Amino acid sequence: MSRHHQRSRTGIAGVLAISLLAVATSAAAQSPAASDASTGEAAPNPYPLTQGGTLNIDFATYNPLSLIIKEQGLLEAALADRGVAVNWIQSAGSNRANEALRAGAIDVGSTAGSAALLARSNGSPIKVIDLYSQPEWAALVVPGDSPITSVADLAGRNIAATKGTDPYFFLLQSLEEAGVPLDAVTVQNLQHADGWSALQNGSVEAWAGLDPIMAGAEAAGAKLLYRNVGFNSYGFLNATESFLAERPDVAQTVVDTYEKARAWALEHPDETAAILAEVAGLDVAVAAKVIAERSNLDVDNVPGEAQVAVLQKIGPIFVESGDVPSQADIDAALATIIEPTFATQADPARVP
Repeated sequence: MSRHHQRSRTGIAGVLAISLLAVATSAAAQSPAASDASTGEAAPNPYPLTQGGTLNIDFATYNPLSLIIKEQGLLEAALADRGVAVNWIQSAGSNRANEALRAGAIDVGSTAGSAALLARSNGSPIKVIDLYSQPEWAALVVPGDSPITSVADLAGRNIAATKGTDPYFFLLQSLEEAGVPLDAVTVQNLQHADGWSALQNGSVEAWAGLDPIMAGAEAAGAKLLYRNVGFNSYGFLNATESFLAERPDVAQTVVDTYEKARAWALEHPDETAAILAEVAGLDVAVAAKVIAERSNLDVDNVPGEAQVAVLQKIGPIFVESGDVPSQADIDAALATIIEPTFATQADPARVP
């Protein structure tokens, strides 16, 4: 990577640290106690309660907590006394979630951290309010009988990837690490499921895969050509700035339900896998592998410095690939994308 990018990262590190410290300090100052230890009751929602309207929120097979919340009706129960309807919209990938967030079709959407950075760097007014996972959900996949044995072998090949998602950014990082220029490969921009289909019918020679589809591909005989957990970014739960400003009480309830779902998922991995299998159309054993080995739901839910550190490594690659106009856009996004207040204040005991 260029010395310019290294200097840029060093230059913004101090600014980001100060910015994150200020946000975290503010969040801690505003945060009430969670469940009241003296009474055993949940602390009230820290925001004035709004009434009526509709919460538009996504669910996705790459976000198992969203499936639990939808399956168990947690949001509907938590918002019933405020008369808030819940409208669920499926995201087929981070790119689709970002499109819906930018268009105002959803208030809250789940993406990879890299995809959230890409969106904010290009002007989408979103902030991350909770972390749902720290997964190893992306890898490079080839057919079981492929002669391709290394990332370097991808030069001159056709590769399926969904632009604007973690598998695409995984591909970019992998190519850079292997010294293969992006213009030395042909990237077919296909949605995740279509990428797997293209690999099966031979129209591409490799696929930047995403779980749980990728786990199903493995079970069908495909090979993981290259894995690198460090090239995967966190699972970000994002909300539009307008939603956070107008209905912070509902945003808090969303995060509360995510934390209730997380606790349930960690206690019930088999049931979580069964829910994923049903929604994704997977064999239960494949879904169980995704949950047990590659989802990592047991993660600190508060976004902060660790996530920014990961995104700082990815940002310059966006500029090099032409996905973001300038490093200044990356730096501005990194300095403003984190909103930890809701995660800091999260209390699953507020959810019926």
